[in-house]
Amino acid sequence: MSLLDISLVALAYLVGAVPFGLLVARVYGGTDLRAAGSGNIGATNATRVLGKGAGALTLLGDVMKGFLPVWLAVAQGTPGVGLWAAGAAVAGHVFPVYLGFRGGKGVATGFGVLMALHFPTALTAFVIWVAAAKLSRVSAVGALSAYITLPLVAWWLGPDRPFFVLTCLISVLVLARHRDNVRKLIAERRR
Repeated sequence: MSLLDISLVALAYLVGAVPFGLLVARVYGGTDLRAAGSGNIGATNATRVLGKGAGALTLLGDVMKGFLPVWLAVAQGTPGVGLWAAGAAVAGHVFPVYLGFRGGKGVATGFGVLMALHFPTALTAFVIWVAAAKLSRVSAVGALSAYITLPLVAWWLGPDRPFFVLTCLISVLVLARHRDNVRKLIAERRR
């Protein structure tokens, strides 16, 4: 890896770590999303606590902070550096240096990096997320469905084995961050 490649990966982490949910919440009245609703800094909680406008802005910010640095790494770096930047952007969102390494779940930022790396895989994951969320009326079910199936989609549609490995790693991270949601869904099912 060249110095430029290392810089692109570091940039992807730092951009990925920007807590758009908290920034949007400040604009919408100063509510700290970490202390309201589910306590998450992502778009679903921003929508729940602050309304659809704040949720949409948070979603856009979280997607773009995955997309833009990875797109830049693919365009300017050596072959393969985009994969490293993608992992760094998602890790930045989940473990942000700005918030003591306690961040979001990585769903929207993961989608952004997929858009930059391989749009057909991103589009398929998005369709799965929307369909599952609409059918279940639970956003977490949509995210879980999309990320459970993501490695299969990447294996089927993806460009190569390194991309498949990256999607597996991102899926494991996103699913691990949803463990509380899974527990709640199982508890509700048992009632």
